Amino acid sequence: MRRFDTVAILGVGLIGGSIGLALRRRKLASQVIGIGRRPESLRVALEMGAITSSTLVSAEGVAAADLVIVCTPVGRIVDDVRHVAAHCRPQALITDVGSTKGRIVADLNDSLPNGVRFIGSHPLAGSERSGPAAAEADLLVDRVVVVTPVAATRPDDLEDLCGFWLNLGARVVQMAADEHDRALAATSHVPHLVAAALAAATPDEVLGLTAGGWGDCTRIAAGDPELWRQIFVGNREPLLASLRQFEECLSVFRAAIERRDDDALVELLTAAKHRRDKVT
Repeated sequence: MRRFDTVAILGVGLIGGSIGLALRRRKLASQVIGIGRRPESLRVALEMGAITSSTLVSAEGVAAADLVIVCTPVGRIVDDVRHVAAHCRPQALITDVGSTKGRIVADLNDSLPNGVRFIGSHPLAGSERSGPAAAEADLLVDRVVVVTPVAATRPDDLEDLCGFWLNLGARVVQMAADEHDRALAATSHVPHLVAAALAAATPDEVLGLTAGGWGDCTRIAAGDPELWRQIFVGNREPLLASLRQFEECLSVFRAAIERRDDDALVELLTAAKHRRDKVT
């Protein structure tokens, strides 16, 4: 398994910063180069030890990298990968951390220059917070990272990338990009949409009466609206299919309440509790 001695991170926010912190704490890379658009964010990442050096010029940042991790919003990932690939050293490996995979993997499933290869990744970690100041060295510990190889993926590249995530403490799951998008529509994208809808539907005059339940249900609605717009658009069809399933389930709850069917309500709530209890 290859050691990635020099790692470049394009976008040193919550996820990128956490990866950098983990690499440095675990002494897995000699150089961690942060690449970004905002000097202040890069300064924070440097001061907190998430990176060893920084640059605003992506071509310079990736030039010596063995591994490049693209941590930009999903709407930019394809263009960012193609841009940095043109400046990478021969045989470098590129991955991303995008929450959608189908379009990204399909658009990048062709030859990149200089023998550079791309394999998609998605760490299932994070929060509503953003920026390098929110980064945590143990963010990926015991969290799932989905890796999405294609038929043309080289077995040694796949082994190297999976080993990289495992070394950060993550659990790696391999699946096809389209399968990933269907699953994440149900487990991530619909929950965010529902949280946002619940927050939006709550009248201003009762916000002072909210407590833990409302806060728990709406916490993720505090995430970056533009980031989530890109995710919803990028995973439109799986999101709509999963949303229809949610709406059908919600209608069953509504019907039971309208009928004053206590037994049906208990059955529905019990089934939901059992499903939730399966997740530790």
